[in-house]
Amino acid sequence: MSNGHLEKRIYYHDTDCGGVVYYASYLKHLEEGRTEFLRAKGIDIGELARQGTIFPVIRLEVDYKSPARYADVIRIITSVEKLGHASIHFEQEIKRGDDLLLKAKVVCACVDAGLKAKPIPAELFKLKIV
Repeated sequence: MSNGHLEKRIYYHDTDCGGVVYYASYLKHLEEGRTEFLRAKGIDIGELARQGTIFPVIRLEVDYKSPARYADVIRIITSVEKLGHASIHFEQEIKRGDDLLLKAKVVCACVDAGLKAKPIPAELFKLKIV
C-alpha cells in the first residue's frame, strides 16, 4: 500500500462462471483498500473496534465500468473525500493498468459497540487523512 493504492491479483474464487469478477467480489476488494489506506495512515481499525469504535458501511454507490478477469492484477485507489462529525466519506477506484474498472463512493458511520452513532475519534482528525 502506497499513497492510497493497494495492488492485488484476482483469484479464481473472485470470479463467476463466465470467468469475470463477480460483482459482489469487488466489495471485499474495496473493504481491503479502505482498511489498508487507514493502516498506512497509522489507524488500526481492529484496535479501534476493541476500544469500542467501529465503522460499518452505511451507504455504497458503485459504478461498474469494465470487468476484471481471473489472474488480472488490479489496483484499488482509496482517498477520503470528507471526514464528518460521525462519518467517513471515501472515494475509491479499481483499475487494471490505466483501465478504470469501477468507481465507488462509500460512507462509513462511526458507532459504538451498541451501534449508536458517536463522534469520530480525535486522533483521526489529527492524522489529517483527508
